[in-house]
Amino acid sequence: MPFTDKRPLSWLLQQFQLQPGKPAIFSGLRSLFILGVPIGVGIITGHAAASAIATMAAWFVGMVNVDGAYRQRATAMITATIGVTMMFMIASLVSSHLWLAVPTTFLVIFITGLSSLYGNVAASVSLVTSIMFVISLARFASFSNLPTLIEQCALCLAGGTWTTVLSLGVWVVRPYVPAMQIVANCYLSLSKFLDLASERGLNPKDRQESAQQFLQAQDMVIQNLTSARSVWTTIWTRQKGANLRGNYLVVLIEDVNQIVNSVVALSELLAIASEHQLFSRLQKEIQQVIEQLAIALQMLSEAIARGKNPPHLGDLDRSVEALEHHRQVLRSQVLNKTINVQPDSYSDLVNLEKITASLRKLAEQIHTDAEIVKDLIQGKQPSIAQRDISPPAQPERSAIIDTLRNNFTFDSVLFRHALRLALITTFAELIASLLQLPRGYWITLTALVALKPNFGGTSQTTVQSVIGTILGGIIGIILILLVKNQLAIAVCFLLLVFVAMSVRSLSYSIFTILLTPAIILLLNIISAGGWRVGVLRIFDSLAGGALALLGSYLLFPRWERQQLPAQLEKTIRANLAYFQQVIANYLHPQHNLFADSINMPRHQAALENANATAAAQRLFSEPRHIQGEIEPVMTLMVYIRGFFSSVTTLAEHLREFSGEYQFTELKRLTDTIVQVLENLADALRQGQPPQPLPALDSYLEAIHNQIEHLHTARLSEIAINSYTLTPTLQAVREQTPLSTELDRIVNEMKIMHCVIARLQE
Repeated sequence: MPFTDKRPLSWLLQQFQLQPGKPAIFSGLRSLFILGVPIGVGIITGHAAASAIATMAAWFVGMVNVDGAYRQRATAMITATIGVTMMFMIASLVSSHLWLAVPTTFLVIFITGLSSLYGNVAASVSLVTSIMFVISLARFASFSNLPTLIEQCALCLAGGTWTTVLSLGVWVVRPYVPAMQIVANCYLSLSKFLDLASERGLNPKDRQESAQQFLQAQDMVIQNLTSARSVWTTIWTRQKGANLRGNYLVVLIEDVNQIVNSVVALSELLAIASEHQLFSRLQKEIQQVIEQLAIALQMLSEAIARGKNPPHLGDLDRSVEALEHHRQVLRSQVLNKTINVQPDSYSDLVNLEKITASLRKLAEQIHTDAEIVKDLIQGKQPSIAQRDISPPAQPERSAIIDTLRNNFTFDSVLFRHALRLALITTFAELIASLLQLPRGYWITLTALVALKPNFGGTSQTTVQSVIGTILGGIIGIILILLVKNQLAIAVCFLLLVFVAMSVRSLSYSIFTILLTPAIILLLNIISAGGWRVGVLRIFDSLAGGALALLGSYLLFPRWERQQLPAQLEKTIRANLAYFQQVIANYLHPQHNLFADSINMPRHQAALENANATAAAQRLFSEPRHIQGEIEPVMTLMVYIRGFFSSVTTLAEHLREFSGEYQFTELKRLTDTIVQVLENLADALRQGQPPQPLPALDSYLEAIHNQIEHLHTARLSEIAINSYTLTPTLQAVREQTPLSTELDRIVNEMKIMHCVIARLQE
């Protein structure tokens, strides 16, 4: 859970921090080609100013952000093309009359602002169409006669169509690339997740920082997994069943889910074992296996993305064999007492055996996935059964209308945002027109782009936009002063666009730094302006950013502190439902409900954990006098996530749980845990302190006594035969991890109770 460092220098550097991933070179080349053609045609024909309309339309349609199937992208880009053309036409009709332009601006921005109700794709399309309206109203649109308007609208439509045809025409040659790429992204994020899991357990000095990075990586994997399922569903559920490629990909997608759960459980086991003496004797071998697992996942990702056979995993197999050998040696040394160990070393030995088994199963899983990838690339018939993914329900027309109706109220965050956006944009447009500010529409554009539904998002975007514009404006001024040739300016513009679009997904700040001089150069291609254009761009950006911050702070704010208790309640209840389902499988193992009953509540709990983390991050971005005390919220989030990890570890352990031996106090302990969690959720909803904790330690003490009895009995058996599988050995293997995780769950719950009591004060 990466909260922002508030120290000035660290905070400033964070604004330019690159996100994980590689530059999108293909996206940069595509943008280069998209813009190069209309600009080149304009320069060659001597109509550079006229071609600017087509260039702007082509650029904006190309910036529509859609990560999905071919059909989704086609729909979004066609909608954006029609949208920017309509916006140009509307702006042309009202631009000559201020009394008409002002209310039209309000209506257009308000309606496009509400489009975000229908998801990220709709929000992306509405943003580019809004930008086109603002620029057209101030810069290009002027209704003089109908033929001219038709010609300009045709240029706008041609620019958008050019981008759509180019993008989709290239894509249609390989229509399954989005699905392959997003599955590859899942395995790449898994590799990083596994690396951080080992950091969390193996480096106690940096455990707090490693834990935050681990949770961030976990959220990234869940996000990629959800996207992969959505893309798969979009492509194949319309085909009345998946084809050969779809069958393979759905198995790979669902295996990601299994590996995530195994890594979460492994991280818990490492954190427990690393606190004990014996762990240091196997730490090197464990670290080597984890490194090889992470490398293997990365190689799988590259094989899926590039369509190549995965390499052999010999290094992984050798590292697993080395770990098995050293564990056997250590076991013999402990049982024969040839090394100095603590009295409870047998329990530590059981934990190390559990870690070794988990790593071995992960290696087996990756071997299986490597075979699947190999068959996928070679097009072989699958030897595995297809797994079903329930497709998400498609929204009906009535659902779309109901969504709009239900959100047409001040209780809706997005309704208030749309209204705020419309008011601020209209005000900026009115001021720029009344004061006749040169290029005053840049103030409007900055406010339009910077305003977000919450103050934290607005402040972050504003800072990144303003800093990026200042630095980019300086670069643009230098280029204008040094480069005089029109063709050279066009080349510089295209190079800046190429690099900007390549790093767009990695850093918004760097994207803005590169985009600003590109815009300055484009305007100098269209019309004269010189270096003064850069100066105006900087000052207008400062004014627009200030306007966005004031609007976000003063107009209908809904501070995160007011909404956070409801989100935390949902998060606790989701984790409670997950815990109840896992424990039900422990109490009634004969029902064999594991696969179907646990996956859904686990996925829901993971999503709510990510939502709560994002809400806490937004709270941390709000003004200090608004956010209140942040430390209890941070602590609560850490321990909610810890609770989820403990429950996931128990869920994974169910695969080895026979239920032949049961703790006598397990049901009463878990019933009490359920009651406490329900009370914590109620306390958050009602805004009241939680009830005092019941006597949980008495149940734990009874469980500890049973575990000690099992260990004593097992040590007596070892003196006779240390390798025979007996009921006592089976009980030790099953109950030791259960006892350990119950201890951790109770501890996590106690801290959650204490923190919520502080929050209610």
